[in-house]
Amino acid sequence: MHRTLADDLSRLPELLQSARDFAAREVAGLDARPVAHLGGPPDAEPLPADGVGAEGALARFAERWAPGFSASAGPRYLGFVTGGATPAALTGDWLTGAYDQNSAGGGDSTATALERETLSWLRELFGLGDDHSGAFVTGATVSNTVGLAIAREWLGERLGVSVSEEGAGALGPVDILSGSPHSSVPKALSVLGIGRGRLRTVPLLPGGREAVDVARLDAELEALDGRPAVVVANAGTVNTVDFDDLRAIAALKERHDFWLHVDAAFGGFAALSPSYAHLVDGLDAADSVCVDLHKWLNVPYDAAVQFTRRRDLQVRVFHNASPYLGAPTGEPDFVHLTPENSRRLRALPAWFSLAAYGRAGHREIVERNIALARRLGDGIADVPGLRLLAPVRLNVVCFTLEGDAGRERVHALGRAVAGSGEAFVTPTVFEGTHALRAAFSNWRTSEADTDRVLAAVRRAAGATDS
Repeated sequence: MHRTLADDLSRLPELLQSARDFAAREVAGLDARPVAHLGGPPDAEPLPADGVGAEGALARFAERWAPGFSASAGPRYLGFVTGGATPAALTGDWLTGAYDQNSAGGGDSTATALERETLSWLRELFGLGDDHSGAFVTGATVSNTVGLAIAREWLGERLGVSVSEEGAGALGPVDILSGSPHSSVPKALSVLGIGRGRLRTVPLLPGGREAVDVARLDAELEALDGRPAVVVANAGTVNTVDFDDLRAIAALKERHDFWLHVDAAFGGFAALSPSYAHLVDGLDAADSVCVDLHKWLNVPYDAAVQFTRRRDLQVRVFHNASPYLGAPTGEPDFVHLTPENSRRLRALPAWFSLAAYGRAGHREIVERNIALARRLGDGIADVPGLRLLAPVRLNVVCFTLEGDAGRERVHALGRAVAGSGEAFVTPTVFEGTHALRAAFSNWRTSEADTDRVLAAVRRAAGATDS
């Protein structure tokens, strides 16, 4: 064994303690560090010839790289839809690395059984029935891709061809219909060989809504004259967290032949709150469902789940035909359900957080975040020079500048907020207007944090207009 590696092995407990102490200081200092780092990276260094050991590597990281990392795990990072890591989830994530289980298959570990238990808990959390089976994947993009890959195989089944054997070209032109699809959907269609151009957007409800007009969707499906299609419904759009009427869309199946995929990346968590669960009424009727976990479940990157009613088609798409991996019979191993062969035990941080805080703890996070989003929205509505672009429906505040809200001015406002070190929000475009969006999904965020964000936005707006 290499001398430095052997030395690290002999000192492993104290090295882990050093890493623990460093991580604890970093987490404890989240409030003090700038929420975003806008400076450049350090100069690149050549690959070390011999290395400096784990302790030396930790010291070099602390000096060169740690200062430039954002406080994305903290309470005032409101960019994208980014959660943090609950204490229990972080514990599970550390143990994931320590155990280093390859959860692709069973036979030598109970890790796959733990993943199945976690999936069962999540299925219950989101109100899905036992006929939905699932698997962990890296994020919403892969979850949407897996769901649409199963939908592609279903289209082949309806047309009498096997896409997994003959390729996507055997389908001919495919019809994908959606009102406000997330950008990951056309990306998935590109990867799957269906093509971005096959996605057709259906008109939305009037009045600044991002929800699909179900009557117009009905007409679009009718015009297909019985040809099977895929409908991508949204349970929480990124700009205004609008929800399609899932129950009404599912009812269209009585007259039309289509696969219903629901992108519930973060909006699915509305199911946890009695006040908002009606927004995802009908989710159980979906043929496939995407839910992201490193958003509102607050587990570390990267973790999401996908669910489907047609595990048989999922196995047909993803099975790995190799003698050493076994056949996908009975309860198939996860190697036969997702694009990955080797895969880390992403379920463990989620299992820890669900076991630690249960439904009630995660419901509290969701409801607190919603209340804080409304608090920020009310505050922004009172700031001269700013205006809300949509009501705060759940956990996202979408706002812009009064007057000429062009890209340059709006992006300058976002940079000024980030430059303050107090908060981070991301730019977007809503109904042709450049805007900023603040997304609340972190388990730590408080009223005091929200007030600090509002103060930073107010100062930046004043500086932008001056």
